[in-house]
Amino acid sequence: MITLLRTNSKNSDFIELVKLLDADLAIRDGAEDHAFYAQFNKIDLIQHVIVASQNESALGCGAFKFFDADTAEIKRMYVKPEHRGKGIAFQVLVALEFWAKEVGFKKCILETGYQQPEAIALYKKSGYQIIPNYGQYAGVENSVCFAKLI
Repeated sequence: MITLLRTNSKNSDFIELVKLLDADLAIRDGAEDHAFYAQFNKIDLIQHVIVASQNESALGCGAFKFFDADTAEIKRMYVKPEHRGKGIAFQVLVALEFWAKEVGFKKCILETGYQQPEAIALYKKSGYQIIPNYGQYAGVENSVCFAKLI
């Protein structure tokens, strides 16, 4: 059974999972693109984190942060490769959306890259719609941005 823990970015399992995520993205995106994205993916102040685990072993994570008064930005979604295809990312995403709604947000937005086809498929399956690239991602060719009303 998968357990979903609400925590924050000080959680040691989350920190370790993000290190794995960053290593994966560095390979997929290449060093130059990864360095660009890394500046927007700091985790030191994130107050809303979900860590998925089973038998006390962390399998995946996700987070959201304030974007504007009505909008939460989904960040740092990751599932260890050996646990993919089991619906864990979907469970984490649904839990993040539910929590964001509890906090008072009406919409979630997110950015992913064209080098992450699994993520794109997850977001489309989860009801997210492609939107124009926002904020720091405007004009970035490798980025694809999504939004969903919650």
